[in-house]
Amino acid sequence: MKQTTDIPRRTLEILIHIICWGLFFAFPIFFAQRTNGTINWKEFMHHSIFPTSAFFIFYLNYFLLIPYLLFRERSRQFLLTNFVIIAIMTLGQRYLNNLIAPPPPDLNRPIPPQYIFYLRDMAGLIFSTGLSVAIRMSIRWSQAEAERQEAVKSRTEAELKNLRNQLNPHFLLNTLNNIYALIAFDTDKAQQAVQELSKLLRYVLYDNQQMFVPLIKEIDFIRNYIELMRIRVSPQVTIETEFHIKPESQTPIAPLIFISLIENAFKHGISPTHPSFISITITETDEEICCTIRNSNYPKTRTDKSGSGIGLEQVSKRLELIYPGRYQWERHVSHDGKEYLSSISIRPFHSV
Repeated sequence: MKQTTDIPRRTLEILIHIICWGLFFAFPIFFAQRTNGTINWKEFMHHSIFPTSAFFIFYLNYFLLIPYLLFRERSRQFLLTNFVIIAIMTLGQRYLNNLIAPPPPDLNRPIPPQYIFYLRDMAGLIFSTGLSVAIRMSIRWSQAEAERQEAVKSRTEAELKNLRNQLNPHFLLNTLNNIYALIAFDTDKAQQAVQELSKLLRYVLYDNQQMFVPLIKEIDFIRNYIELMRIRVSPQVTIETEFHIKPESQTPIAPLIFISLIENAFKHGISPTHPSFISITITETDEEICCTIRNSNYPKTRTDKSGSGIGLEQVSKRLELIYPGRYQWERHVSHDGKEYLSSISIRPFHSV
């Protein structure tokens, strides 16, 4: 992919060089054009000496001196080499100028000292060298920035892959614990739960390996998970779900981004002895996807060692890695301590 994107960039770079130098070399034609429209080629050669010298010093630095001296931390040798080459080329330019077009004797007009022309030619070559350095440095910086961004992207993908690999066994462990609890008092429900689990695992093992999945797939997975959880809860638990999404929504969403919140609701929102409730609402608009979960609050006691809190930690890390600056996560307990709210709003990427 990188080589594919480098081809048009390299082509554009070459085209810019050709156009700029073509204009630069065409400029002497204006000085060499006679009144009858013909070209004085001797005059053209005279005015082409500097563009040719600038061209030579530019690409000598561009292809040799900058990459092999300056970029290898040999700055002193780079400066000394350029000083010698520019000095020699300045002398050569003045010699050719005087050879092709010697200054005519004109006693009515004072002739500037020769050192003025030497300084002018030297300044032009120094400018051409500096321009070559500036362009190569900017290209090098651009390449280094692209490599840095690629490294950040690779590191982010590796972190996300690691988080997904941690999430799969965590999710499986929690679900197996639920099925294990069912086996003790209702084997029929336990068998049904195993069937439901197989559907969930197919999604977790395959679709979870992608960076994004269509929202409709994620909603189907959440529905199946909630149905699996319904099997084990008592009639005292009220479970309400609302899904307001576009029909067959293909909006990309990170897989399993909401499941830890739902797991948390079933873990801390259900009491074995008191009426409990869980309300799960997922809505989609043109601007955002919002998952809001309300549940009765029955926090774990000190003696309850189940769970490690890894799920919610991973939600926070994944949100920051995938949706930096594009999400809001609100979490709080009601004033009376009886209800817990967790709400995540995400501004999705509509194309990935």
